[in-house]
Amino acid sequence: MSSTTKVAVPNVVLQSSISMPVIGLGTAAESNDGEAIKQAVIEAIKVGYRHFDTASAYESEQALGEAIAESLKLGLIGSRDELFITSKLWLPDNHPHLVLPALQKSLETLRLDYLDLYLVHWPMSAKPGTWKVPFEQEDLVPFDLKGVWTSMEECQNMGLTKSIGVSNFSTKKLEDLLSFATIPPSVNQVEMNASWQQKNLTEYCKAKGIIITAYSPLGAQGTRWGSNDVIDSELLKDIAQVHGKTVAQVSLRWLYEQGVTIVVKSYNKERIKQNLDIFDFSLTNDDYQKIRQIQQERKVKNGPAGFDVIDLWDGEN
Repeated sequence: MSSTTKVAVPNVVLQSSISMPVIGLGTAAESNDGEAIKQAVIEAIKVGYRHFDTASAYESEQALGEAIAESLKLGLIGSRDELFITSKLWLPDNHPHLVLPALQKSLETLRLDYLDLYLVHWPMSAKPGTWKVPFEQEDLVPFDLKGVWTSMEECQNMGLTKSIGVSNFSTKKLEDLLSFATIPPSVNQVEMNASWQQKNLTEYCKAKGIIITAYSPLGAQGTRWGSNDVIDSELLKDIAQVHGKTVAQVSLRWLYEQGVTIVVKSYNKERIKQNLDIFDFSLTNDDYQKIRQIQQERKVKNGPAGFDVIDLWDGEN
């Protein structure tokens, strides 16, 4: 893909009837550099990205908002409506009375009138005002899923977000939510990649009309929780060589062919472009057989806590 080529990214239609681009640029990083985020977003808009993922916990909302304003000023987009913006509710705000104020604060930081998607970041709650990460066990308090979701529904009804969803929810947590939800979650954003394939969760969400968004689609290489399992996979290298693609492109194509959407993070201009260049080839049955052989291991075991929380938040599929 040349430096001037802009990719037309396909969309999926959410239960809320709005369209979401299948690939988005994530803005979570171990150490956020506001200027680096801003420039990455502007570069991404130039090559065709229209979906951007942030969260109050990432401390990247301000930089993303600045990038959107700059892109409008430069004429890279005609209006904010051309973009799909996702943000998330953090643990200390994961209480019924704090949902609306948290969303309003995110909108103010982003300098936007509405979000396209607002997610419950984790099925866990922390004491209000507790922002030290990782959270200690004594920082966590009971999670009022029904109360929080009712407040999320109110935010959508008010037009402050066009759709609502969840992140890091297992099938059990989704069943609990669907048992009382008036507005079902449009999206469940979870860790998913070739070395954590989430087959059961994918099938469940598909049956319920919930779109999965895969985070850490390349195994979160370079983070304290991630690994090189995906990028260094010999099986994926073989497939990539046959198709004349990179391992990253094969990995993202595999996710796309599962019917899930993807949030991929890179601040490198060339990789930002390469990560969109996945729509001109298809994987074969032989490729799928190889990918099924990849050893499976969850990368995010502790989540936002300083201890193993899988049992606490029902992280198993």
